[in-house]
Amino acid sequence: MLTLAGARPVHFLLRLALALTLVAGRVGVVVAQTQQNVEIPLKSTQAIVIDADTGSVLFQRNADELTPPASMSKLMLLVLMFMALRSGEITPDTEFLMSEHAWRTGGAPSRTSAMFVPLGKTAKVDELLKGIIVQSANDAAISVAENMRGSEALFAEAMTEEARRLGLKKSVFKNATGLYDPEHLMTVREIGQLARHIIKEFPEYYPLFALREFNYRVHKFRNLNPLLGAVAGVDGIKTGYVKEGGYGIVVSAKQDNHRLIVAINGAPTAEDRKGDARRLLEWGFRNYSEARLFDPGQIVGHARIWGGERMYMPLVGGDQVNVVVPKFPANPKVSARIFYKGPLKPPLKKGEQVATLRVTTANDATSEVPLYAAEDVERAGFVRRGLDSLLYLATRWIP
Repeated sequence: MLTLAGARPVHFLLRLALALTLVAGRVGVVVAQTQQNVEIPLKSTQAIVIDADTGSVLFQRNADELTPPASMSKLMLLVLMFMALRSGEITPDTEFLMSEHAWRTGGAPSRTSAMFVPLGKTAKVDELLKGIIVQSANDAAISVAENMRGSEALFAEAMTEEARRLGLKKSVFKNATGLYDPEHLMTVREIGQLARHIIKEFPEYYPLFALREFNYRVHKFRNLNPLLGAVAGVDGIKTGYVKEGGYGIVVSAKQDNHRLIVAINGAPTAEDRKGDARRLLEWGFRNYSEARLFDPGQIVGHARIWGGERMYMPLVGGDQVNVVVPKFPANPKVSARIFYKGPLKPPLKKGEQVATLRVTTANDATSEVPLYAAEDVERAGFVRRGLDSLLYLATRWIP
């Protein structure tokens, strides 16, 4: 076990200790283990707390249970919009037509959340984007889907394809809005991961989620996120409700340069949703902080190589290596391991991801950090490879 002492950063005391406790494993990147022994009174049936910087899961309840995500699934629609804006496929001034299907299914006749674009009229992408984020406008979402992909169904297929590309293995999208469909499902873990993707990958668009209000024609819409202005540091990101799934929200807040993401679903009422999200954010900030273990480029450990010019390769983190640790006790104990499929086989290039550092606290909150080859390693000659094979057969490669 490792002991973190003193104020953060703590890497000075950890460098030598880590070298004694890091153990190479013969498995690949493993999904972070999560805290199981924490009791937080919640009304929501699904919940997760994620550290935005490291991706560490600090708390979970039924986080992998598929559930109707309602308008929280619009985050995937927004990802496709952000990608198209960034690539130049569309611009903020591009105008999209409001079709009869979009108007009837998501506009005034639908009696659902809408921005009330008139039938047969056009609206600018910038207006539709703000309508989706602030008002969760279903007419805007369907209009975007139809104008970008030809139909809502085709756009939903593109949403699912992008989810798989991002590593979201369970999410399935059947429409652009999140209106109930028995096959339109997500988990709160993947909702939280999607929010983290937006925060990290689209910093130029994320501030839109903090807009308090949006005016369109004669309408004035107020942001549906109940925690904006109610909890310090909250600056996004999306609410949702359908009868079949209950009330949900994915919300992010930043305090003292530490950002958390909370995703919940299945709350019985809007007030329960607000209370659960607030409770989880306050719990996370009160109990956890980040610690720096290694500076950029600093050697974290070594991995065994088969058939290379050397037997071991140094491993480094891509940037500064941070982990999330409990604030209490003052000197929390943590364990650390390096995991990789080994032995590694050359050629290996400097900067290639080959391993994962997993740091686990005493109460099972886990951080995982990718590790990279610190230098090039070329394939060795026939004799050296033969000797390595004999060594492997004799020891079954015990690191």
